This record gives sequence, C-alpha cells and structure tokens, in this order.
Amino acid sequence: MVYLTRRVTFSAAHRLWSNHLTEEENYRIYDKCANGNGHGHNYVLEVTVCGEPNEHTGMVINLTDLKRITNEQVVNWVDHKHLNYDVPWLEGVIPTAEMLAIKFWERLERGFPEGLLYEVKLHETENNIATYHGDRESVSKAGQV
Repeated sequence: MVYLTRRVTFSAAHRLWSNHLTEEENYRIYDKCANGNGHGHNYVLEVTVCGEPNEHTGMVINLTDLKRITNEQVVNWVDHKHLNYDVPWLEGVIPTAEMLAIKFWERLERGFPEGLLYEVKLHETENNIATYHGDRESVSKAGQV
C-alpha cells in the first residue's frame, strides 16, 4: 500500500461560538476565539490517499487529479472566506479544527474514487492539528475489545 499526500494552504476567518451555550460559557470555553468579529488562520491542509500504484502509470492517482479534487471540493470554497458565513456546507457547524477536518473529509470523499481517501489532516496553527480518517476510525474502534 502506498500513501500519497497533497499539501495545500489557505487563509480563512472563523468564530468559535455555540448557540447552545451562554455568552459566559462561550467565552470561558473558546476564550479569544469567541471574538465577535472572528479571527483568521493560515491553514495547512494535507489530503492523503492510499492504494496500489497502477501497473501502467506507476501512480496511485495522478497528482493533477489530487490537486484538482482538493481545490474543487474544499480550497476554492474556503480560501479567503469567513467560515461561519461564507461557506454554505459549513452552515450551523462550529468551525473548530476537528469539525473542519470532518467536513473536509465529507467533501473530499465525494470527489475521489471509493476507498481512495485515507486521511485529512488540518493544521490550524503550527501547534494545533486535527486528523480524521472517516469511517475507518469507527470500523477500527468497533473491532477493539
């Protein structure tokens, strides 16, 4: 099995706020990330696919296709946007790194051949990274005793 990763960057703003919490709770939990006008990040998104290289091309997927799918499904939607207001498929989502990784997976999964997408890793900052493996996580956890 070969794992192939495409790394892209984008800039976006967001506000962490839950309508299920009081104003006091939001500021206690999200701290400065609850700022009313939001704040921004220069995100790094890593999209990893896995498979066996094609015997005729030597590729798991053409890198041009990996780039195109990543841009069409995610980056073109979120780059230089306010994630709370400008991205229809994030409506109602608290745009934490964790939730963004899940939502990005859902978008990317639609663009790749079934079973090819392996991992979505979102670097919100140099120190904060969320990784998601889709249904594979629930399958592996279900098999644990």
